[in-house]
Amino acid sequence: MLRITVHDSQQVLTFQLEGRLAGELVRQLEECWQTCRDRQSKPVLRVDLTNVTYIDAVGQECLASLYRQGAEFVAVDCLTKATVAEITRNPRTEGSFPKDESNL
Repeated sequence: MLRITVHDSQQVLTFQLEGRLAGELVRQLEECWQTCRDRQSKPVLRVDLTNVTYIDAVGQECLASLYRQGAEFVAVDCLTKATVAEITRNPRTEGSFPKDESNL
């Protein structure tokens, strides 16, 4: 299950996620993001991952895409912070995750 709550303040549009960001559930976030983004022109777009319990590879790719579109992230637990760090470490114009060249 994935619950998405959109909080619209004067300067920030926040997508508060709860549950699993995985598999087919990721499509819900993508559709919500696109719909809200098309209607709003907020200077800050934020994704609150505080209550996310699991993120799979599809969810990570989605978050990387949102990051390239200008999203900021809120993360509090170690695993989610690590996921966000991996995503935000890369320039917005590149692919979502760095290649692991340590095994080359």
